[in-house]
Amino acid sequence: MIRFVAAEPVLQVLCLGAHPDDIEIGCGASLLMLATRPATTVRALVMTGEAGRADETRRAMNDFFPGAEVEVLGFRDGRLPAHWDAVKDALEASGSGARPDIVFAPRPDDAHQDHRLIGKLVTTVWRDAVVLHYEIPKWDADPAGPNHYIPVDSLVAERKVELLDEHFGSQRGRDWWDRELFLGLMRLRGVECRNRYAEAFTVNKVVLDLSGGV
Repeated sequence: MIRFVAAEPVLQVLCLGAHPDDIEIGCGASLLMLATRPATTVRALVMTGEAGRADETRRAMNDFFPGAEVEVLGFRDGRLPAHWDAVKDALEASGSGARPDIVFAPRPDDAHQDHRLIGKLVTTVWRDAVVLHYEIPKWDADPAGPNHYIPVDSLVAERKVELLDEHFGSQRGRDWWDRELFLGLMRLRGVECRNRYAEAFTVNKVVLDLSGGV
């Protein structure tokens, strides 16, 4: 059964990214908030990343969620669909014996082929977790209407942007990478859920358990 788990005293979180910086862009503010909860663990699996970029995401994850376990695999950027079997095997291996409560992953309809593959495969591996598909802004103009939100306050939103810029120097020269974009998207999603800022997600299926454990 897929359960609503926000009130659980112990929370196990898995973050999936096709590339270094995906997780931090898609759910970095949520991770900063989770870091304030006791008895929460975070594990991150990133499918691509040469040495320099892999180091970026390892350092970044330690600031977004101190103590996070980070694994970066060596698949080639932009070519994940060509390695469908190997990607599926890697996800299955990561999921073996692991039962996270929440999985953060890219959207299955993301315009980028690497994101899209991970988004489609995640629910074939983790069938009993709440899967929150995050969004990544890009020039493809592919934002979809989200149906779940995590409100964040101004300090958390600003801290997310600060950490992104601090840790991902390899991306700072890109024309889409700036404070205005990241804060602007969180501001828009905040308006949609009547908050100052928010991160937004799509969720295919959630079962609310109202029994209180009875």
